[in-house]
Amino acid sequence: MKAIVKTRRAPGADLVTVPDPTPAEDEVLVAVRAASVCGTDVHIWEWNEWAQNRIKRIPMILGHELSGEVVKVGTRVKSLAVGDHVSAETHIADGTCYQCRTGKMHICENVQVLGVDRDGVFAEYAVLPEVNAWRNDPSLDPTLASIQEPLGNAVHCLLPEEDIEDLAGKSVLITGCGPIGLLAIIVAKTFGAANVIATEVNQVRFDLARKMGADLVLNPRVEGAGLVQRIRDVTEGHGVDVATEMSGHPSSLSLVFDALRPGGRVSLLGLFDGPVSLNFDDAIIFRAARVHGIFGRRMFDTWYTVKGLLTHAGFREKMGQIITHRVPISEVGRAMDLIRSSEAAKVSLTAKW
Repeated sequence: MKAIVKTRRAPGADLVTVPDPTPAEDEVLVAVRAASVCGTDVHIWEWNEWAQNRIKRIPMILGHELSGEVVKVGTRVKSLAVGDHVSAETHIADGTCYQCRTGKMHICENVQVLGVDRDGVFAEYAVLPEVNAWRNDPSLDPTLASIQEPLGNAVHCLLPEEDIEDLAGKSVLITGCGPIGLLAIIVAKTFGAANVIATEVNQVRFDLARKMGADLVLNPRVEGAGLVQRIRDVTEGHGVDVATEMSGHPSSLSLVFDALRPGGRVSLLGLFDGPVSLNFDDAIIFRAARVHGIFGRRMFDTWYTVKGLLTHAGFREKMGQIITHRVPISEVGRAMDLIRSSEAAKVSLTAKW
């Protein structure tokens, strides 16, 4: 089959022909119908400091966001059949560690991530463990089905624990309106947030944040030192109830805490290129802030929430607007250029070779 493979420890990847994968007894073989590019894929493509420290396996097929059709099942697979439409929960847990045995599979001690620790999905076919293949409604647009994984990230950011207080009537700050930030705006408004404030420097994403329903979108470069005050002005001086950091920019790390009301909660999802500093006394301790590190989705609670959200036509319509470009998988380099040049928000990869 054809696949996009990271063949060397350097920027870029190559379109190569590799052997067709064979599913194990507890796995399924999926024909990839659509995929999409994640920020993690961009990091690996660019071979930045994070990727250099994180990626251990070379060569490796890139990508983890997909939708496809099951074409072969292992002999022990019970819940899936040939012809099923599926997407992937991309974090593959061992099922035996303490975290997995206590209901926290999403932070499995030995987790492997598709396209990061093992072969991914930018290929004609991909192999998934049965438990990681999420069955989709066949009528769901494959392009939308492929971005359920980042939608799950957005849901997990805003509702990080099963018994967390809801968002109804709350003020929410979202720093960084990449695809997950944009999805988080829709999720926050859907769950009843009264005031959603977003920050973004890229004009394409700035405009999309407004379309997604943000009540106020601010450009940190324009606002400068007055950014925190602008946020406090629209929250009656208290600060926001919930803040999510999705940009991976060091200045945004300070911002989410500076703009937070005492006792508020913060979710940190954005990946920083290197070590960052924060005044813990003022940011967290004296503010009694509740801080959540977000890694993937709660398996599989978050997926059921996502499934419910996608039953609403209005939600699907807004979600589709985030996809600004569609590119054949074979031209993934062009997709990377669109993202790195700030022309694109979310790029969908069509199964054309």
